[in-house]
Amino acid sequence: MTVGITSNILAIAILLKAYQRFRKKSKASFLLFASGLVITDLFGHLINGAIAVYVYASDRNWSKFDHADVLCSIFGMCMVFFGLCPLLLGSVMAVERCVGVTEPIFHSTTMTSRHAKIILTCVWLFAILVALLPILTFRYYHIQATKTWCFLKTEQIENWMDQFHLLLFSCLGFLSLAISFLCNAMTGITLLRSRMRSQQHRQGRSHHIEMIIQLLAIMCVSCICWTPFLFTMANIGLKIYGSQSQETNQTILFALRMATWNQILDPWVYILLRKTVLRKLFRIARRCCGVEIISLHAWEFSSIKNSLKVATISDSPSCTRTNTLSISQKSDTEQKCELIETK
Repeated sequence: MTVGITSNILAIAILLKAYQRFRKKSKASFLLFASGLVITDLFGHLINGAIAVYVYASDRNWSKFDHADVLCSIFGMCMVFFGLCPLLLGSVMAVERCVGVTEPIFHSTTMTSRHAKIILTCVWLFAILVALLPILTFRYYHIQATKTWCFLKTEQIENWMDQFHLLLFSCLGFLSLAISFLCNAMTGITLLRSRMRSQQHRQGRSHHIEMIIQLLAIMCVSCICWTPFLFTMANIGLKIYGSQSQETNQTILFALRMATWNQILDPWVYILLRKTVLRKLFRIARRCCGVEIISLHAWEFSSIKNSLKVATISDSPSCTRTNTLSISQKSDTEQKCELIETK
């Protein structure tokens, strides 16, 4: 919990600093979604972690401190809300980047910071609605077999509504991962094609590539962390497990612990997979491999000096040309000017 909170606070500081730099550019909407994701993870650690610590401190005696099952309902809603939000926001970010790369004109005219905030709010409201659905349908949340957490009913399922809630949670999670995979694949293919066609607009493509690397990392982390839990809940909803045993309960708890690592690893994607950090890692890797690296600063300085020399000589009176007259023989000074410009 402490590691997750510290990581998310550091990632929020980095993203807010980046948002101030790119407030009026196409990257602003992506940074807004990323900030929303990290803030959601932070509150997930604070709320769920605090309740879990309180439950353990009370020796998991729910009848002693939660007679009306109020805390269990809050715990269950938070588990669903903070579980779905990272998956939904990951898919929204993938769709936003896909539109930004494949339809840049439409994205620049439509996807403003205001629209990004509206979409972010809608995602949060939708996750809240899904979390409230069991209470609105009078199915409520239940204490799990290990008595350490609350979630949808996973034992002795007899009502189809209990099955529906489990399958809805699992399907939304799998659908978010599938959308992320498809959109990231389309974005990657588009960037590869544009790189093969032209070498122009390198700066814009570098921003796109940085964001795509971050999205791919988020997708991989989400798939690894959430697939076991989503698969387990789907099997329970389909009654594949039948009557649960102690081994099944331990499997559920292990899958849950894997899912909680998603909120710890997400912020490190934005901490480590930044352009400046990747550039430094690339230079270190090249040095370790024994590849000689030309100093970028020295190269830029020498290029500027050469450009200034060419501009100075080109602006001299001896280098002035007229397009209306065709000169058959050129002076030595003009030939030197042309040679310098060619170089």
